[in-house]
Amino acid sequence: MMGSRKKKSRRSNGRGSILLISSLLIGSAAVRLGIGAGTAVAEGEFANQLLLPTAGNEADSSSPSPDRAAVGSLLDALIARENRIAEKEDKLKVRAKALDVAQVEIERRLEALKLAEERLSATLAQAQTAAEDDLARLTTVYENMKPKEAAALFEAMEPEFAAGFLARMRPDIAAKIMSGLDPQAAYSISAILAGRNALAPKT
Repeated sequence: MMGSRKKKSRRSNGRGSILLISSLLIGSAAVRLGIGAGTAVAEGEFANQLLLPTAGNEADSSSPSPDRAAVGSLLDALIARENRIAEKEDKLKVRAKALDVAQVEIERRLEALKLAEERLSATLAQAQTAAEDDLARLTTVYENMKPKEAAALFEAMEPEFAAGFLARMRPDIAAKIMSGLDPQAAYSISAILAGRNALAPKT
């Protein structure tokens, strides 16, 4: 009986020790889990605190403030206006160069026209002088002819042409030639000379 009691007490003592050791192990595990969980939670909160300002900064950088947007729009408008002004200035410079070229061409042509007019005037003056010289020489020739011979020649001329020569002659020689003309030719030439004298200015 004594032996069976000792065996029972040993078994109960072994079971108690096992229960005690198991409880200690479970408690230790629970404490470790609690500490690990707390640490994980703390680390998570710390990470969230670090990430929140970063996210805010990204939001701020991605969406500019109204002041920055207004300044950016104003700068864009100023740049566009400056570009338009520069383009207009370039066009004005091109037009100014074209006007300068046109002005030079106009001046060149005016100078050429002036020279041409001067040459034409000189040519006309020379021709008029030559014609006047020719008429003066012919008038001298007719004056030196015999009145009858000159009268016969003047009757063959057109009355206007003959009147022009007679108007240049000395009155006494012209009278001798007129006296030798046919009465009809003398009348026509006299009418032309009278009309020229009537149209001549009195003063």
